[in-house]
Amino acid sequence: MPNAKGRRRRFNTVRQLPSGRYQARYPGPDGVVRPADDTFDTKTDAEVWLTRKEAEILEGDWIDPDAGTVLIREYAAIWIEERPKLRPKTITSYKSLLRVHIAPHFPATTVAELKIGAVRRWRKKLLDNGVGPATTAKAYRLLRAIMNTAADDGLIRRNPCRIKSAGTEESPERPVLTVHQVYALADAIGPRYRVLILLATFASLRWAELAALTPQDIDLAVCTVRVTRQIDYPPGGGHTFGPPKSRAGRRVVSFPDLIVPDLRDHLDTLGQDAALLFASPNGQPLRHSNFYRRVWKPACAATGLVGTHFHDLRHTGNQFTADAGANPRELMARMGHDSARAALIYLHSSTERQRDLADKVGKNAQAALRKTAARPRRSGTRVARNQRNVS
Repeated sequence: MPNAKGRRRRFNTVRQLPSGRYQARYPGPDGVVRPADDTFDTKTDAEVWLTRKEAEILEGDWIDPDAGTVLIREYAAIWIEERPKLRPKTITSYKSLLRVHIAPHFPATTVAELKIGAVRRWRKKLLDNGVGPATTAKAYRLLRAIMNTAADDGLIRRNPCRIKSAGTEESPERPVLTVHQVYALADAIGPRYRVLILLATFASLRWAELAALTPQDIDLAVCTVRVTRQIDYPPGGGHTFGPPKSRAGRRVVSFPDLIVPDLRDHLDTLGQDAALLFASPNGQPLRHSNFYRRVWKPACAATGLVGTHFHDLRHTGNQFTADAGANPRELMARMGHDSARAALIYLHSSTERQRDLADKVGKNAQAALRKTAARPRRSGTRVARNQRNVS
């Protein structure tokens, strides 16, 4: 029987507590009777809340309040493990972002407890503590992706990561080297890796693609390099070879015949049994960290290019190609991208390009004016008089 101060409703129960406030309880779709998260000032407020809860259940929008009680750090760790086809490098990056920039800020917060205000304060704290904007954007995107899955799993109603542009990564513009700087760097790097520098630039290849090339991937007759795989470095050491980052990454890239003599010399120095186009002095696959410390950094210092990243060579090559007149689709094919977004980065207009375009517009205008001047001019008065005579 209901309490003397309560009333049995069709869907649920409202009862008055000794404090004078009202408690609302309802049976969920799973048959478990649950109380509201809070008590109410009046019976009407409690009944309105229950009406809304009943509508959620009838419309299939009900969220089990117990489902989101898993801690964010635990759910995030499971989320990373369950992602299909993540590369070792990506897994390492996600785990680092979780360990350093997410988990310490939400040590006891459950998935259901995370609110947009907490997300906003967390992001601000990262930036205030000196975490770079790019890293902060990566951490935010990871948390947003995790919470998207939580919403799909029915643990929360709505993703609390809703800060506009918070996931936009505004990295500083990387430098574009000149042709002379590229060759100076290639000279300083030495004969073993000279062609690595030239191919990274003039074929716009990534480090992981270069380190996985074989001599058979180079065709000097038609000046192309075939990209079918890339190198990965799993946590704990070692290496593996796998497919490129995306389907578009498997491609054939043309390079200018300018670097053919260098490539031919390099191929001639390799033994017939060479498994890799570029390898360490002991014949092992290249490791980026070792190359950077022992080869790249000293060469940059010797050429006055301190602070230059290896990836800047790819960036430079892409800009050379765009300046030569490539359209977005051609750039996408060359870069191995599925999206035009990255290609558009290299189509920004330089001062020289604007000057060239303005000069071409002027020349076209002058040609049109000369063509008009060559025709006999008729005054407006004569044209009007002729029209009146016709009529």
